[in-house]
Amino acid sequence: MHNRAQPAAQASEAAGKQGKFWEMHDKIFENMKDLTDENFAKWAGELGLNVDQFKKDIEDPEIKKKIADQQKLGGSLGARGTPAFFVNGRYLSGAQPKEAFKVIIDEEMKKADALIAKGTPKAKVYEETIKNGKTAP
Repeated sequence: MHNRAQPAAQASEAAGKQGKFWEMHDKIFENMKDLTDENFAKWAGELGLNVDQFKKDIEDPEIKKKIADQQKLGGSLGARGTPAFFVNGRYLSGAQPKEAFKVIIDEEMKKADALIAKGTPKAKVYEETIKNGKTAP
């Protein structure tokens, strides 16, 4: 984790409280070398957020707890950095070529088709697939 990861996460979550999580997320990733508190506030204004409320929310202990809980969950699942991907609970670490995703997705589609063939309703396939938690890589 870089030294501005936590403040960036807090900025995204604070923007999310005003319905602009993904917009702030995008601003942060477009400006990775300029992650200052001043810029977070500036971007909040550019996004049409109430900047005073944003500044309060960015320091909200509940936001900090949410981020810590997400980090703990990610770590327990093996995701200790970014990018990290999960396909039906199967962890894929780091930047990967499209083919790596295709292999896992094709395998998971076969499993889904088998569940459907055994009578699992399509709307319940994902729930059935992940019901026991993590799956093998």
